[in-house]
Amino acid sequence: MAEVRLDSSAPHITGACDYNDLVDWGVQADALKGQSRSSGRLLFKGPNNSPECGLWVCTPGTWRLSIPRDELCHFVAGQAIYRRDNGEVIEVGAETLVLFPAGWTGECEVIETLRNLYMLA
Repeated sequence: MAEVRLDSSAPHITGACDYNDLVDWGVQADALKGQSRSSGRLLFKGPNNSPECGLWVCTPGTWRLSIPRDELCHFVAGQAIYRRDNGEVIEVGAETLVLFPAGWTGECEVIETLRNLYMLA
């Protein structure tokens, strides 16, 4: 059974791939196509918001993005295409692990609702 334990000495989410008690984080800013909506569960946020880690879910759509800090993403469901401004294409889906370095800019096209376990450093 999925549960969140934020009060633990090591905060954790059991059943993170199926956990659905999510907080609505709103519509993705800088939309190019569609209206992607994000939700998730913050697991931990350190001093000055670093590090930050949690669970992020996003519905289909396309938007511009600029990564402010190094971000490690472990995609566990869904499908998306990240297109860097220099033309590089990164396709992600279940079992894809990506490190987006601070300063990475481009766009994200979510094709099938994404589920991502992330950490911002």
